[in-house]
Amino acid sequence: MRTSIGIKEKDRQAVAEILNKLLADEHVLYVKTRNAHWNVEGPDFHAQHLFFEGIYDQLGETIDEIAERVRAIGHYAVGTMKEFLALTQLSEMRHTKNNSQGYIEELLEDVEAIIVFIREQIHLVGETYSDAGTEDFLVGIIEQHEKTAWMLRAHLR
Repeated sequence: MRTSIGIKEKDRQAVAEILNKLLADEHVLYVKTRNAHWNVEGPDFHAQHLFFEGIYDQLGETIDEIAERVRAIGHYAVGTMKEFLALTQLSEMRHTKNNSQGYIEELLEDVEAIIVFIREQIHLVGETYSDAGTEDFLVGIIEQHEKTAWMLRAHLR
């Protein structure tokens, strides 16, 4: 059925492409955070195991909300690992030790990269593509990620 929400099809398509790139980044970050949760070692294991679990739980909710936003504007969300890896700006894990500091540094870098990506897209979404709903939605995601980045930075020496 045709989507008629007051935004031109070409603009909704452009917004869906932005959201699908964000969805890919969020999914890769989710997998990396699960990896940290499963494999962290050291004297701070228990605390970090729980810390990473909290982050991936929040990411799981964010991923679902992004996919549903893509659907709400009349497009399809990407959903395969192949698509995620083709669209993401993030890389797979790079560090070689399973200590919390290494995981935290890498996750922080990724969270900050996502924040920058979203900031670069907000003006386009709201002004160029006339999608105030998605613009507001993206502001909320930035706020979540800024809090996560702060918490990650607070764990670093």
